[in-house]
Amino acid sequence: MTKQTEAREATEAHEAHDVPRSIEFDGTDWQRVSPKYITVDIVGYLVFGGIMTAAGFIPYWVSGWQPSLLLGIALAVLFLTVIALTPRRVRAIGYALRDDDLLFRRGILFQRVVAVPYGRMQLVDITRGPIARAVGLAELKFVTAAASTGVLIPGLPLADAERLRDHLVAVAETRRAGL
Repeated sequence: MTKQTEAREATEAHEAHDVPRSIEFDGTDWQRVSPKYITVDIVGYLVFGGIMTAAGFIPYWVSGWQPSLLLGIALAVLFLTVIALTPRRVRAIGYALRDDDLLFRRGILFQRVVAVPYGRMQLVDITRGPIARAVGLAELKFVTAAASTGVLIPGLPLADAERLRDHLVAVAETRRAGL
C-alpha cells in the first residue's frame, strides 16, 4: 500500500467516526474541529442568508424599480460565496494545548492565532445551539480578564468539549494557585 492510500484511509476512518484530526504545523499539534460543524455552519448561513436576501429584494417588490434588483442579487451571490468557502474555513479552525497556554487559530485570508494562558482563564463555558445539538456538537468558550482574548471553539463533539472543559478548569485552578 502506498503512503497516499494509507493517508486517505486514515482520513476516511477519522471522518467516519467524527474524530477531529490532529495536524502538525509549525511544531504544534493542532486539533481540528469536527467535520460535522460544516453542516451546522452552512445551515446557519442558509437561514440568515435567505432572510437577508429576501430583505434585499423588498425595495424592488415595493417600488418595482429595476435597478433595486441588484441589491437582492448581490446579497444572494455574497451568501452563496460564503457558503462555498465554509468547508475550507471550518478546516482552518484548530486549537492546541501547550504547557502554559491554549492556542486557538482560525481564518483563511485573515488568520487569527490567540494564546490564552491557563492561569488567566476565568470562565470555561459549553454552549449548544439547536442545530449543533442535533448533530452532537458543542461550542467551548473561554473568558479571561482581557476582553480581546475571549475565545470560542465551535464544532467540538460534546464529550470532547466536556473533557476539555474539565481539563482546562483543573489546569487553570493549579496555575492561579501558583500566582
